[in-house]
Amino acid sequence: MKFFPKSPLRALALAFCLTVAIFLAACNRGRGRTLEVAYVAAVQANLRDQVSAVYEKAGVVKNGDRVEVLDHDRRFVKVRTATGATGWLEQRYLVGQDVYDRIQKLTADNQKDPIQAQGAPRNDTNLHVEPGRDTEHLYQISSGEKLSLLKRATADKPGSVAATPRGTATNATKETNATKDRKASAPAPATPVKEDWWLVRDSHNRVGWVLARMIDLDIPLDIAQYAEGQRIIASFVLNQVQDGDKKVSQYLTLVSEPRDGLPYDFDQVRVFTWNVKRHRYETAYRERVHGELPVKVSQESFDKEGVLPVFILRTKDDDGKVVERKYKLNTPIVRRVLAPSEEPPHAASRRSKRSR
Repeated sequence: MKFFPKSPLRALALAFCLTVAIFLAACNRGRGRTLEVAYVAAVQANLRDQVSAVYEKAGVVKNGDRVEVLDHDRRFVKVRTATGATGWLEQRYLVGQDVYDRIQKLTADNQKDPIQAQGAPRNDTNLHVEPGRDTEHLYQISSGEKLSLLKRATADKPGSVAATPRGTATNATKETNATKDRKASAPAPATPVKEDWWLVRDSHNRVGWVLARMIDLDIPLDIAQYAEGQRIIASFVLNQVQDGDKKVSQYLTLVSEPRDGLPYDFDQVRVFTWNVKRHRYETAYRERVHGELPVKVSQESFDKEGVLPVFILRTKDDDGKVVERKYKLNTPIVRRVLAPSEEPPHAASRRSKRSR
């Protein structure tokens, strides 16, 4: 068989076609690739033109800005902003798409939750995706910003423990003095210190968790003075009464012990009504319960009594089940509103005594 040498033009054409094919394949791969997305968790940060001690400012990013990640270099990430600016930014200032999505879901899931109290942070603070100081956060809330408080939860305080009381010996008479001395000197078991957290909605309609001790609640001074050493965690305006030429609000308040980590949201309910003759607040109703938020306040028609303010508490029964209890205020009297299946508490008490 006889072979003929390839022409230079044919070889050049083949090389050109191969180059075009490789280029098109690379373009197709680039078109299908999705850039990594991140969000700025700092209040504000500068973009650097290079990763070094000496650098030029290439731009500025602010809290919540969406950026595309172009490259990584140990503690730094190269990003591109929505305006097209590119530069290097410390990794600790960024969170991933998953954190952003969790904040969005938290906001959507709790958009219609009833507001339990109003407040404001005393310092700049973070909006976390779940209770806990070590949990992820994205947005930052400014000092004094108005917040709507929705729910309460507790979380362990990192690095802190509280001593729990030691149990007494069940057979102390048989213990030797040496055994007693060892038990007395032994350290008590430790449990994590609990901290209270509030689920809040900020002024931008974003929802997240904030450390409760960072928030000053907006409780009316007229009723805050009656806290009696307890912690008022929420207050609601039930209605208003006319006193001369002014209208005065009447309140439902939720109270708890002044400490964090309680297994319930409140343990006392108080209703303050306005005495138009003496021009002062008085306690019209007080009840001790182990209650859970949220509490709902509305108005309802009661035939001859007319339209009255009502409130619904969520409490735990003897079996630990959460049940709702409705109350009405016909100033200055507060009474339970029983469901058709309920019976008056005194009747249930008499029936319980008969069965013993």
